Amino acid sequence: MKLTLQQLQRITLENQGLLQTSPFGKGKKAVLNALEHLGYLQIDTLSIIERAHHHTLWTRMPDYQTQYLDELVEERKIFEYWFHAASYLPMKDFRFVLLQMLDVKQSKTHYYNADPKVMQYVLDTIRNEGPKKARDFENETKKAGSWWSWKPTKVALERLFLQGDLMVSGRNGMQKTYDIKERVLPLNVNTTVPTDLEFAEYLVNTYLQAYGFTTVKQITHLKTGELIRKNIDEVLNKMLQNGTIQQINIENLPSVFVPNDLLEKSLSKVSPIIRILSPFDNSIIHRDRVKQLFDFDYKIECYTPKEKRQYGYFCLPILFGDTFIGRVDCKAHRKEKQFEIIHLHIEHQSSDIEFWRKPFVETIRRFATFNGCESIKLTKVSPPKLADTLKRALKNDENKAERTTSAIRKQGFRAS
Repeated sequence: MKLTLQQLQRITLENQGLLQTSPFGKGKKAVLNALEHLGYLQIDTLSIIERAHHHTLWTRMPDYQTQYLDELVEERKIFEYWFHAASYLPMKDFRFVLLQMLDVKQSKTHYYNADPKVMQYVLDTIRNEGPKKARDFENETKKAGSWWSWKPTKVALERLFLQGDLMVSGRNGMQKTYDIKERVLPLNVNTTVPTDLEFAEYLVNTYLQAYGFTTVKQITHLKTGELIRKNIDEVLNKMLQNGTIQQINIENLPSVFVPNDLLEKSLSKVSPIIRILSPFDNSIIHRDRVKQLFDFDYKIECYTPKEKRQYGYFCLPILFGDTFIGRVDCKAHRKEKQFEIIHLHIEHQSSDIEFWRKPFVETIRRFATFNGCESIKLTKVSPPKLADTLKRALKNDENKAERTTSAIRKQGFRAS
C-alpha cells in the first residue's frame, strides 16, 4: 500500500476533527466525544486569549461553551491529571494513569518533595471538612499558633494530587478544588493497575485513533526508559503480524503505522475553512511531526526573550483547509472588548488572498466574539501589501454585522 504526503496530511487532520464543521457533534456531548477520541486535552494558564483547553474545543465545535468542561468534571465523566502536561482525560481511561500515580507515591526524589506531616494534615482536613482549594489552606496558615506555612501545603496538595490520593472535583477558572479520590471517582470505574504492556497498548491505540497514523517517536514523546520503547515495539510488531496495521515508508519521513481499516475509508473533502489553532492544540503539539508533514516550522515564543522573537508573544497557527498558510499574533483586550491582531503573518507562497480572505474574516470575527470582544483592530500584516484589503474586508464585515443587528432590533427582537 502506498500513501502520498497529501493523503497523510488529510488522514491526520480528519482524525483530529479539523476537516469538518462539527466532527464530534454538538453541545456538551460533543466535548466528551472529542476527549474520548483525542485521548486528552491540555490545560494551560496563559490567558492572552481564551485559554488553550477552551480554544482547542472551540476550534472543533462552533457551539462550544466554556462551562461544558466544568460540568463534565462535576458529572465525573472526565478528570484532570498529567498526560505529557496538565490535561483533562476521559474517565474511562482512569486506570492508565495509575502507573504514574504509583511512581510518584513510591518516589523519594520527586520534585514535589512534600513534608509527610503536612501531607497527612491536608489529607485529614479534606477528608473531615470536605473539598478545599489551595487558598483555603493559605487562610488557615495565617491563624495564630499555626505550625506550617502556605507554601508547604501547596506542595502537599500537588503531591497528593499526583500520587492519586486527591482528585480535582471542580474548578473556578484556574482555581482547583480538591477532594479525596473516593468521593470523586465513580464506583464503576476500572481501577485495575495495567501491566506495562497494557499501558503500551493504550498509548499505541490512543495515538492511532487520535491522529490516524503514528510513529514510535510520537508515542514515546516525553516518555523515557528502555522498557516503554521495548513494549511499544512489541505491541506494534504484534499488530503488524495480525494485520491490524501496516507500516508505510514515505521518502524523507520516519516509518508510519496506519490502521488497515482506515486505509479502506474515503477521506472527507477538504473545505475552504480557516482554523486558528491554539499553540497547545493536539494537532500541533508534536512540533517535529508538523514540520515533517506540513513543512510548517512552529514554535510558541512567549517563553522566548522579546528581542529573539520572530513572530510574536502568542502566535497562533492558521490552517486553511489542509494547508498551514501562516500565523497570527493576537490579544484579547477584554476591558475594552477589543480583539487586536498584533501581527498577521501570511507565509505560504500559494496562499492567494482572494481564496482565504473571506473565511479568515469570518473565523476571526467568531474568534473575537468567543474571546468576549466586540471589535477587531488590525495592527500589522506581513506582507504589507495585504493590509489594505484585509482592513476593508474587516470593516465591511463589521458594517454588515451592525446592519443585521439593527434590522433585528427594528423587528422587535434582541440580537443574540
